[in-house]
Amino acid sequence: MKKTGIYQDVSVYDFEQAFKQCGRQDQFTYAGKKALFDYLEQLSEDTGEPIELDVIALCCEYTEYDSFEDLQKDYPDIEDRDDLNEHTAVIPIDVDSFIIQQF
Repeated sequence: MKKTGIYQDVSVYDFEQAFKQCGRQDQFTYAGKKALFDYLEQLSEDTGEPIELDVIALCCEYTEYDSFEDLQKDYPDIEDRDDLNEHTAVIPIDVDSFIIQQF
């Protein structure tokens, strides 16, 4: 069954403001929110399905890491980035930092 309702296109600014309104402005860095927004926008285009902007769900589903070593504290069985890419979606932010979809 296809979900119905009213949807609104949002900009990166709107996306960031939604995090502030929910008190989650520090959940991701600004660069992280921009990378997550771009990823979700591309995912929506690829699937042809809208993605609901649910800040709390996004905060539960995705986590930002400053380095691979930080990720290994939560996922010690992940040996390298190739291994990580086999387990989940990885959204690069810069050379070291990235966001993953929890698994």
